[in-house]
Amino acid sequence: MISYKGYNAVDLHVNGETREVVIKPSETLLSVLRDKIGLTGPKAGCENGDCGACTVLLEGQPVKSCLVLAVEAIGKKVVTVEGLHDTEVQKAFVEESGFQCGYCTAGFIVNSYALLEENPDADASEKVEWLSSNLCRCTGYEDIEKAVDSAQRIKNNSESR
Repeated sequence: MISYKGYNAVDLHVNGETREVVIKPSETLLSVLRDKIGLTGPKAGCENGDCGACTVLLEGQPVKSCLVLAVEAIGKKVVTVEGLHDTEVQKAFVEESGFQCGYCTAGFIVNSYALLEENPDADASEKVEWLSSNLCRCTGYEDIEKAVDSAQRIKNNSESR
C-alpha cells in the first residue's frame, strides 16, 4: 500500500489525457477535477453522496466524486461529462430538454451513459433504479426519462447496423 503525506505530484488519467496535479491525500476527486484540472461539469451539490451532481466514471463505473479521494483514482481511468461529448446520451438530453437549471444534468448524463453501456436493453424499472441515485430539484424527471429512452433507442439502432 502506498502512503501519501503532505503534497504529492501525481498523474491522473482524465478523459483520455494524463494530467499531472499536486494534491494532498485528503482532497476529493471532485475538488481536484474542478479546482486543479478545471473541469466544471461535476458539481459540488450536497458533498455527502446524496445528490449525484458530482457523478463521474471511475474505470467505467459511476461514482460520486465527492466521496472518492483523488489518490484513489491514481492509475485508473476517470471520465467526466466533458469526456462524453457527442454521445447519444448527451444529444438526447438536449433534444428532449432533459434539464432545467442544468446543475444536476452532468451527473444524470454520466449515470445514464454508464447504465446504457452496462445494459443497453435496460427496462423501465432498471432505468428508474439507476436514475434514483441522482436528484433534480427543478423537474418532475419526465424529460430526463425521455432523454434516457431516446438515447437507448438511438444507441440500440446504431449498434444493430
